[in-house]
Amino acid sequence: MTNRCILQMALLLCFCTVALSRNYNLLRSQLRSSNSACQNLLRQLNGTYCREDRMNFEVPEEIEQPQQLQKEDAVLVIYEMLRQTLGIFRRNFASTGWNETIVERLRAEVHLQMDRLETNVDEITEKENFTWENTPVPHVRKYYARIVQYLKAKKYSRCAWTTVQAEILRNFSFLTGLLDYLQN
Repeated sequence: MTNRCILQMALLLCFCTVALSRNYNLLRSQLRSSNSACQNLLRQLNGTYCREDRMNFEVPEEIEQPQQLQKEDAVLVIYEMLRQTLGIFRRNFASTGWNETIVERLRAEVHLQMDRLETNVDEITEKENFTWENTPVPHVRKYYARIVQYLKAKKYSRCAWTTVQAEILRNFSFLTGLLDYLQN
């Protein structure tokens, strides 16, 4: 009887692992194409480069080196990066002269990626011992807070937005690395 229960539990565990792996692979492929679309849209937002407004926002190590993360943490980091990016592009970008249609398409693509991640994020956060403080997410939030603070300090100037645009474009490269990490 006990052996039968152990066998059933072992089979269930194997099934869950295979299902999660396939789920991450599907998620990864969906997000990769959307991520590429976001990068293309960001490149279309032409801005004037302002050397004096360059800034080091201090990217968290978890974003730059995803191999240190567990897959669940990588999903949470990706989701938070997208959430924060969406929040930034909802701010006052009137001084940029950017095409509003492009910004709206960018926001729609980011929102689509977030929707695709939501089920995974819900599964992770519903675990019994889950707390946000035990994830890399607080580091990611502080990083984006620095970006927002920079925009505010520069009064949402065209140069500040161009600097932020370049930083967010760089973030989408990091997102690609995080997505690649989900493959293994």
